[in-house]
Amino acid sequence: MTTLTDPDKESFRLSMLLYDTRYRSITMQVIALGLLVAAFWFLGSNLAANLRAAGLNISYSFLGAPAGYDINQTLIPYTSRSSNLQAAWVGIINTLLVAFLACITATIFGVIAGVLRLSNNWLVRKLMAVYVEIFRNIPVLIWILIIYTIMTVSTPAPNAFRGETPTSTMFLDAFAFTNRGVYIPAPVWGPGSMVVVATFVLSIIGVFAYRRYATKLLFDTGRLLPTFWPSVAIFFLPSILVFFVMGSPIGLEYPALKGFNFQGGIQIGAPLIALWFALSIYTGAFIAENVRAGIQAVSRGQSEAAAALGLRPGRIMNLVVLPQALRVIIPPLISQYLNITKNSSLAILVGYADITATLGGITLNQTGRAIECVTLLMIFYLIISLTISFGMNIYNNSTKLKER
Repeated sequence: MTTLTDPDKESFRLSMLLYDTRYRSITMQVIALGLLVAAFWFLGSNLAANLRAAGLNISYSFLGAPAGYDINQTLIPYTSRSSNLQAAWVGIINTLLVAFLACITATIFGVIAGVLRLSNNWLVRKLMAVYVEIFRNIPVLIWILIIYTIMTVSTPAPNAFRGETPTSTMFLDAFAFTNRGVYIPAPVWGPGSMVVVATFVLSIIGVFAYRRYATKLLFDTGRLLPTFWPSVAIFFLPSILVFFVMGSPIGLEYPALKGFNFQGGIQIGAPLIALWFALSIYTGAFIAENVRAGIQAVSRGQSEAAAALGLRPGRIMNLVVLPQALRVIIPPLISQYLNITKNSSLAILVGYADITATLGGITLNQTGRAIECVTLLMIFYLIISLTISFGMNIYNNSTKLKER
Protein backbone atom coordinates (compact mmCIF):
# COMPACT_ATOMS: atom_id res chain seq x y z
CA MET A 1 0.00 0.00 0.00
CA THR A 2 1.49 3.34 -1.09
CA THR A 3 1.02 6.47 1.00
CA LEU A 4 1.06 9.86 -0.70
CA THR A 5 2.35 12.78 1.33
CA ASP A 6 2.71 16.49 0.53
CA PRO A 7 6.26 17.57 -0.21
CA ASP A 8 8.03 19.49 2.50
CA LYS A 9 7.53 23.23 2.24
CA GLU A 10 10.64 25.07 1.16
CA SER A 11 12.02 27.33 3.86
CA PHE A 12 12.10 31.08 3.14
CA ARG A 13 15.41 32.55 2.01
CA LEU A 14 16.33 36.18 1.27
CA SER A 15 17.31 35.26 -2.29
CA MET A 16 13.66 34.37 -2.93
CA LEU A 17 12.80 38.10 -2.82
CA LEU A 18 14.54 38.47 -6.18
CA TYR A 19 14.37 35.05 -7.80
CA ASP A 20 10.98 33.77 -6.68
CA THR A 21 8.10 35.07 -8.76
CA ARG A 22 5.83 34.98 -5.71
CA TYR A 23 7.85 37.73 -4.00
CA ARG A 24 9.70 39.52 -6.78
CA SER A 25 6.89 41.93 -7.76
CA ILE A 26 6.40 42.98 -4.13
CA THR A 27 10.13 43.50 -3.73
CA MET A 28 10.29 45.73 -6.80
CA GLN A 29 7.35 47.83 -5.59
CA VAL A 30 8.93 48.29 -2.16
CA ILE A 31 12.22 49.35 -3.77
CA ALA A 32 10.41 51.79 -6.11
CA LEU A 33 8.47 53.27 -3.16
CA GLY A 34 11.67 53.69 -1.18
CA LEU A 35 13.41 55.46 -4.07
CA LEU A 36 10.40 57.76 -4.51
CA VAL A 37 10.35 58.66 -0.82
CA ALA A 38 14.09 59.28 -0.86
CA ALA A 39 13.75 61.54 -3.93
CA PHE A 40 11.01 63.62 -2.28
CA TRP A 41 13.02 63.82 0.95
CA PHE A 42 16.08 65.01 -0.98
CA LEU A 43 14.10 67.64 -2.90
CA GLY A 44 12.34 68.83 0.26
CA SER A 45 15.53 69.08 2.31
CA ASN A 46 17.29 70.84 -0.56
CA LEU A 47 14.43 73.35 -0.82
CA ALA A 48 14.48 73.99 2.93
CA ALA A 49 18.27 74.51 2.90
CA ASN A 50 18.06 76.96 -0.02
CA LEU A 51 15.28 78.91 1.70
CA ARG A 52 17.31 79.16 4.91
CA ALA A 53 20.34 80.30 2.93
CA ALA A 54 18.24 83.01 1.31
CA GLY A 55 16.87 84.12 4.68
CA LEU A 56 13.34 82.92 3.91
CA ASN A 57 11.19 81.01 6.35
CA ILE A 58 7.84 79.33 5.67
CA SER A 59 5.20 80.97 7.86
CA TYR A 60 1.45 81.38 7.59
CA SER A 61 1.14 84.00 10.33
CA PHE A 62 0.36 86.62 7.66
CA LEU A 63 -3.14 85.14 7.37
CA GLY A 64 -4.03 86.77 10.69
CA ALA A 65 -2.86 90.25 9.66
CA PRO A 66 -5.36 92.87 8.39
CA ALA A 67 -5.97 92.59 4.65
CA GLY A 68 -6.11 96.34 4.04
CA TYR A 69 -8.11 96.21 0.80
CA ASP A 70 -11.78 96.23 -0.18
CA ILE A 71 -13.67 93.57 -2.13
CA ASN A 72 -16.53 94.71 -4.33
CA GLN A 73 -18.77 91.63 -4.00
CA THR A 74 -18.88 89.44 -0.92
CA LEU A 75 -21.31 86.84 0.38
CA ILE A 76 -19.95 86.92 3.94
CA PRO A 77 -19.12 89.89 6.21
CA TYR A 78 -15.86 91.56 5.18
CA THR A 79 -14.17 94.95 5.52
CA SER A 80 -10.71 96.24 4.76
CA ARG A 81 -9.85 95.66 8.42
CA SER A 82 -10.63 91.95 8.15
CA SER A 83 -7.79 89.46 8.13
CA ASN A 84 -6.11 87.98 5.09
CA LEU A 85 -7.72 84.66 6.03
CA GLN A 86 -11.18 86.26 5.86
CA ALA A 87 -10.29 87.72 2.46
CA ALA A 88 -9.23 84.25 1.34
CA TRP A 89 -12.55 82.83 2.50
CA VAL A 90 -14.36 85.51 0.49
CA GLY A 91 -12.35 84.48 -2.57
CA ILE A 92 -13.08 80.80 -2.00
CA ILE A 93 -16.82 81.39 -1.71
CA ASN A 94 -16.82 83.63 -4.81
CA THR A 95 -14.94 80.95 -6.74
CA LEU A 96 -17.38 78.24 -5.68
CA LEU A 97 -20.31 80.51 -6.55
CA VAL A 98 -19.25 81.22 -10.13
CA ALA A 99 -18.14 77.61 -10.68
CA PHE A 100 -21.49 76.25 -9.42
CA LEU A 101 -23.55 78.67 -11.52
CA ALA A 102 -21.43 78.07 -14.62
CA CYS A 103 -21.63 74.28 -14.28
CA ILE A 104 -25.43 74.40 -14.17
CA THR A 105 -25.93 76.83 -17.06
CA ALA A 106 -23.21 75.21 -19.20
CA THR A 107 -24.94 71.85 -18.75
CA ILE A 108 -28.28 73.36 -19.80
CA PHE A 109 -26.74 75.05 -22.86
CA GLY A 110 -24.78 71.93 -23.77
CA VAL A 111 -27.68 69.50 -23.50
CA ILE A 112 -30.00 71.74 -25.52
CA ALA A 113 -27.40 72.44 -28.20
CA GLY A 114 -26.31 68.79 -28.35
CA VAL A 115 -29.87 67.55 -28.86
CA LEU A 116 -30.68 70.27 -31.41
CA ARG A 117 -27.53 69.44 -33.39
CA LEU A 118 -29.28 66.18 -34.30
CA SER A 119 -32.57 67.89 -35.18
CA ASN A 120 -34.29 67.09 -38.47
CA ASN A 121 -34.69 70.83 -39.05
CA TRP A 122 -31.79 71.92 -41.26
CA LEU A 123 -31.75 75.54 -40.01
CA VAL A 124 -31.75 74.58 -36.30
CA ARG A 125 -29.06 71.96 -36.89
CA LYS A 126 -26.78 74.43 -38.68
CA LEU A 127 -27.33 77.19 -36.12
CA MET A 128 -26.24 74.86 -33.33
CA ALA A 129 -23.22 73.80 -35.39
CA VAL A 130 -22.24 77.46 -35.81
CA TYR A 131 -22.61 78.02 -32.06
CA VAL A 132 -20.39 75.05 -31.24
CA GLU A 133 -17.68 75.86 -33.76
CA ILE A 134 -17.49 79.56 -32.93
CA PHE A 135 -17.53 79.41 -29.15
CA ARG A 136 -15.24 76.44 -28.60
CA ASN A 137 -12.56 77.67 -31.02
CA ILE A 138 -12.10 81.11 -29.45
CA PRO A 139 -10.29 81.26 -26.07
CA VAL A 140 -12.53 81.76 -23.08
CA LEU A 141 -10.40 84.73 -21.99
CA ILE A 142 -11.49 86.62 -25.11
CA TRP A 143 -15.14 85.79 -24.47
CA ILE A 144 -14.84 87.14 -20.93
CA LEU A 145 -13.44 90.41 -22.26
CA ILE A 146 -16.10 90.67 -24.99
CA ILE A 147 -19.04 90.06 -22.68
CA TYR A 148 -17.68 92.37 -19.98
CA THR A 149 -17.10 95.15 -22.53
CA ILE A 150 -20.59 94.76 -23.97
CA MET A 151 -22.11 94.93 -20.49
CA THR A 152 -20.21 98.04 -19.41
CA VAL A 153 -20.67 99.90 -22.70
CA SER A 154 -24.25 99.03 -23.67
CA THR A 155 -25.89 99.47 -20.27
CA PRO A 156 -26.46 102.86 -18.60
CA ALA A 157 -24.76 104.24 -15.52
CA PRO A 158 -26.81 104.48 -12.29
CA ASN A 159 -27.17 108.27 -12.66
CA ALA A 160 -29.20 107.67 -15.84
CA PHE A 161 -32.07 106.56 -13.58
CA ARG A 162 -32.11 109.92 -11.74
CA GLY A 163 -34.15 113.04 -12.49
CA GLU A 164 -37.66 113.95 -13.46
CA THR A 165 -37.15 112.58 -16.97
CA PRO A 166 -34.59 109.76 -16.55
CA THR A 167 -33.04 108.31 -19.67
CA SER A 168 -33.38 104.81 -18.20
CA THR A 169 -36.03 103.18 -16.05
CA MET A 170 -36.14 100.08 -13.90
CA PHE A 171 -37.73 96.97 -15.36
CA LEU A 172 -41.03 96.31 -13.54
CA ASP A 173 -39.83 98.83 -10.92
CA ALA A 174 -37.76 96.01 -9.43
CA PHE A 175 -34.79 95.28 -11.72
CA ALA A 176 -32.09 97.74 -12.70
CA PHE A 177 -29.58 96.91 -15.44
CA THR A 178 -26.52 99.16 -15.16
CA ASN A 179 -22.88 99.15 -16.20
CA ARG A 180 -22.01 98.19 -12.63
CA GLY A 181 -24.19 95.11 -12.67
CA VAL A 182 -27.77 94.00 -12.23
CA TYR A 183 -29.80 94.93 -9.15
CA ILE A 184 -32.62 92.61 -8.17
CA PRO A 185 -35.00 92.42 -5.16
CA ALA A 186 -33.63 90.69 -2.06
CA PRO A 187 -35.75 88.40 0.14
CA VAL A 188 -36.59 89.59 3.63
CA TRP A 189 -36.98 86.66 6.00
CA GLY A 190 -39.69 86.90 8.62
CA PRO A 191 -41.04 84.52 11.29
CA GLY A 192 -42.05 81.23 9.68
CA SER A 193 -39.96 81.75 6.56
CA MET A 194 -37.90 78.60 7.26
CA VAL A 195 -41.09 76.55 7.05
CA VAL A 196 -41.69 77.89 3.54
CA VAL A 197 -38.09 77.18 2.57
CA ALA A 198 -38.31 73.62 3.95
CA THR A 199 -41.55 73.07 2.02
CA PHE A 200 -39.89 74.31 -1.16
CA VAL A 201 -36.98 71.90 -0.69
CA LEU A 202 -39.39 69.03 -0.06
CA SER A 203 -41.29 70.02 -3.22
CA ILE A 204 -38.12 69.68 -5.29
CA ILE A 205 -37.50 66.25 -3.77
CA GLY A 206 -41.13 65.37 -4.49
CA VAL A 207 -40.75 66.26 -8.16
CA PHE A 208 -37.77 63.95 -8.57
CA ALA A 209 -39.54 61.19 -6.61
CA TYR A 210 -42.69 61.44 -8.75
CA ARG A 211 -40.76 61.40 -12.03
CA ARG A 212 -38.74 58.44 -10.85
CA TYR A 213 -41.95 56.63 -9.89
CA ALA A 214 -43.54 57.42 -13.28
CA THR A 215 -40.48 56.09 -15.11
CA LYS A 216 -40.37 52.90 -13.01
CA LEU A 217 -44.09 52.34 -13.55
CA LEU A 218 -43.64 52.74 -17.30
CA PHE A 219 -40.79 50.24 -17.43
CA ASP A 220 -42.54 47.73 -15.14
CA THR A 221 -46.13 47.85 -16.43
CA GLY A 222 -46.08 49.95 -19.60
CA ARG A 223 -48.49 52.45 -18.05
CA LEU A 224 -47.65 56.01 -19.10
CA LEU A 225 -48.27 58.72 -16.51
CA PRO A 226 -48.17 62.48 -17.30
CA THR A 227 -45.08 64.15 -15.86
CA PHE A 228 -45.05 67.83 -16.84
CA TRP A 229 -48.17 69.24 -15.19
CA PRO A 230 -47.98 67.02 -12.09
CA SER A 231 -44.36 68.12 -11.65
CA VAL A 232 -45.37 71.78 -11.95
CA ALA A 233 -48.14 71.25 -9.37
CA ILE A 234 -45.83 69.45 -6.92
CA PHE A 235 -43.18 72.15 -7.37
CA PHE A 236 -45.38 75.24 -6.82
CA LEU A 237 -48.63 74.42 -5.01
CA PRO A 238 -47.30 73.22 -1.60
CA SER A 239 -44.94 76.21 -1.27
CA ILE A 240 -47.63 78.71 -2.28
CA LEU A 241 -50.15 77.15 0.11
CA VAL A 242 -47.72 77.17 3.05
CA PHE A 243 -46.64 80.73 2.14
CA PHE A 244 -50.17 82.11 2.56
CA VAL A 245 -51.02 79.90 5.55
CA MET A 246 -47.96 81.24 7.40
CA GLY A 247 -49.05 84.82 6.67
CA SER A 248 -46.60 85.67 3.84
CA PRO A 249 -43.45 85.54 5.99
CA ILE A 250 -41.08 86.28 3.10
CA GLY A 251 -41.01 89.82 1.74
CA LEU A 252 -38.92 91.63 -0.84
CA GLU A 253 -36.50 94.54 -0.51
CA TYR A 254 -36.38 96.46 -3.78
CA PRO A 255 -33.27 98.32 -4.95
CA ALA A 256 -33.55 102.10 -4.90
CA LEU A 257 -31.27 104.81 -6.26
CA LYS A 258 -29.68 106.67 -3.36
CA GLY A 259 -26.75 108.98 -3.98
CA PHE A 260 -24.53 107.78 -6.77
CA ASN A 261 -25.60 104.13 -6.75
CA PHE A 262 -28.47 101.77 -6.01
CA GLN A 263 -28.98 100.69 -2.42
CA GLY A 264 -30.88 97.68 -1.14
CA GLY A 265 -31.69 94.49 -2.97
CA ILE A 266 -29.01 92.21 -4.35
CA GLN A 267 -26.28 93.40 -6.68
CA ILE A 268 -24.98 90.91 -9.22
CA GLY A 269 -21.80 92.63 -10.34
CA ALA A 270 -20.83 92.99 -13.98
CA PRO A 271 -17.59 90.99 -13.48
CA LEU A 272 -19.57 88.05 -12.05
CA ILE A 273 -22.09 88.13 -14.91
CA ALA A 274 -19.37 88.35 -17.56
CA LEU A 275 -17.34 85.51 -16.06
CA TRP A 276 -20.41 83.35 -15.42
CA PHE A 277 -21.88 83.79 -18.91
CA ALA A 278 -18.53 83.41 -20.71
CA LEU A 279 -17.67 80.17 -18.90
CA SER A 280 -21.19 78.87 -19.57
CA ILE A 281 -21.36 79.45 -23.30
CA TYR A 282 -17.73 78.41 -23.85
CA THR A 283 -17.94 75.15 -21.92
CA GLY A 284 -21.49 74.53 -23.16
CA ALA A 285 -20.11 74.19 -26.69
CA PHE A 286 -17.85 71.33 -25.55
CA ILE A 287 -20.65 69.69 -23.58
CA ALA A 288 -22.86 69.89 -26.67
CA GLU A 289 -20.38 67.74 -28.58
CA ASN A 290 -20.26 65.27 -25.69
CA VAL A 291 -24.06 65.05 -25.70
CA ARG A 292 -24.19 64.62 -29.46
CA ALA A 293 -21.60 61.84 -29.34
CA GLY A 294 -23.44 60.11 -26.50
CA ILE A 295 -26.78 60.20 -28.35
CA GLN A 296 -25.22 58.90 -31.56
CA ALA A 297 -23.59 56.07 -29.59
CA VAL A 298 -27.06 54.68 -28.82
CA SER A 299 -28.24 52.24 -31.45
CA ARG A 300 -30.85 53.68 -33.79
CA GLY A 301 -32.85 50.51 -33.30
CA GLN A 302 -33.59 51.64 -29.73
CA SER A 303 -35.42 54.73 -31.01
CA GLU A 304 -37.22 52.78 -33.72
CA ALA A 305 -38.40 50.16 -31.24
CA ALA A 306 -39.66 52.87 -28.87
CA ALA A 307 -41.46 54.61 -31.73
CA ALA A 308 -43.04 51.29 -32.72
CA LEU A 309 -44.48 51.06 -29.20
CA GLY A 310 -46.17 54.44 -29.69
CA LEU A 311 -43.87 56.70 -27.67
CA ARG A 312 -43.65 60.33 -28.75
CA PRO A 313 -40.23 61.72 -29.83
CA GLY A 314 -39.85 63.69 -26.58
CA ARG A 315 -40.54 60.58 -24.51
CA ILE A 316 -38.14 58.55 -26.62
CA MET A 317 -35.36 61.05 -25.97
CA ASN A 318 -36.05 61.32 -22.21
CA LEU A 319 -36.78 57.67 -21.42
CA VAL A 320 -34.80 55.66 -23.96
CA VAL A 321 -31.96 57.59 -25.57
CA LEU A 322 -30.60 59.96 -22.90
CA PRO A 323 -30.45 57.38 -20.07
CA GLN A 324 -28.26 55.17 -22.25
CA ALA A 325 -26.28 58.10 -23.64
CA LEU A 326 -25.31 59.18 -20.10
CA ARG A 327 -22.83 56.29 -19.96
CA VAL A 328 -20.90 58.02 -22.73
CA ILE A 329 -21.61 61.63 -21.70
CA ILE A 330 -20.68 61.56 -17.99
CA PRO A 331 -16.92 60.75 -18.17
CA PRO A 332 -15.99 63.70 -20.44
CA LEU A 333 -18.52 65.87 -18.58
CA ILE A 334 -16.39 65.50 -15.45
CA SER A 335 -13.45 67.04 -17.30
CA GLN A 336 -15.60 69.97 -18.42
CA TYR A 337 -16.69 70.70 -14.85
CA LEU A 338 -13.06 70.64 -13.77
CA ASN A 339 -12.18 73.02 -16.60
CA ILE A 340 -14.89 75.45 -15.47
CA THR A 341 -13.51 75.46 -11.93
CA LYS A 342 -9.94 76.05 -13.06
CA ASN A 343 -10.86 78.57 -15.77
CA SER A 344 -12.65 80.64 -13.12
CA SER A 345 -9.14 81.80 -12.11
CA LEU A 346 -9.38 84.17 -15.10
CA ALA A 347 -11.74 86.25 -12.95
CA ILE A 348 -8.90 88.60 -12.06
CA LEU A 349 -9.06 89.85 -15.66
CA VAL A 350 -12.37 91.66 -15.03
CA GLY A 351 -11.87 92.44 -11.34
CA TYR A 352 -13.93 89.61 -9.85
CA ALA A 353 -12.51 88.73 -6.43
CA ASP A 354 -12.07 84.96 -6.61
CA ILE A 355 -9.44 83.06 -4.63
CA THR A 356 -6.77 83.72 -7.27
CA ALA A 357 -7.42 87.46 -7.15
CA THR A 358 -7.46 87.69 -3.34
CA LEU A 359 -5.00 85.15 -1.98
CA GLY A 360 -2.93 84.70 -5.14
CA GLY A 361 -3.06 88.35 -6.17
CA ILE A 362 -3.43 91.19 -3.69
CA THR A 363 -2.47 89.27 -0.55
CA LEU A 364 0.60 87.76 -2.25
CA ASN A 365 1.76 91.17 -3.51
CA GLN A 366 1.24 92.88 -0.15
CA THR A 367 2.88 90.22 2.03
CA GLY A 368 5.48 88.83 -0.38
CA ARG A 369 4.63 85.30 0.79
CA ALA A 370 4.66 83.76 -2.68
CA ILE A 371 5.44 80.18 -1.64
CA GLU A 372 2.77 80.10 1.05
CA CYS A 373 0.07 81.70 -1.13
CA VAL A 374 0.76 79.53 -4.14
CA THR A 375 0.82 76.41 -1.98
CA LEU A 376 -2.58 77.27 -0.50
CA LEU A 377 -3.94 77.93 -4.00
CA MET A 378 -2.69 74.56 -5.21
CA ILE A 379 -4.26 72.77 -2.24
CA PHE A 380 -7.59 74.55 -2.75
CA TYR A 381 -7.89 73.73 -6.47
CA LEU A 382 -6.71 70.16 -5.82
CA ILE A 383 -9.39 69.61 -3.15
CA ILE A 384 -12.14 71.12 -5.31
CA SER A 385 -11.11 69.07 -8.37
CA LEU A 386 -10.92 65.83 -6.41
CA THR A 387 -14.30 66.53 -4.79
CA ILE A 388 -15.96 67.14 -8.17
CA SER A 389 -14.35 64.01 -9.61
CA PHE A 390 -15.42 61.93 -6.61
CA GLY A 391 -19.04 63.09 -6.78
CA MET A 392 -19.34 62.70 -10.54
CA ASN A 393 -17.69 59.27 -10.45
CA ILE A 394 -20.32 58.11 -7.97
CA TYR A 395 -23.03 59.28 -10.36
CA ASN A 396 -21.17 57.71 -13.29
CA ASN A 397 -21.11 54.34 -11.52
CA SER A 398 -24.85 54.60 -10.92
CA THR A 399 -25.50 55.01 -14.67
CA LYS A 400 -23.33 52.11 -15.75
CA LEU A 401 -24.93 49.12 -17.41
CA LYS A 402 -25.84 46.60 -14.71
CA GLU A 403 -24.88 43.15 -15.94
CA ARG A 404 -26.81 40.14 -14.71
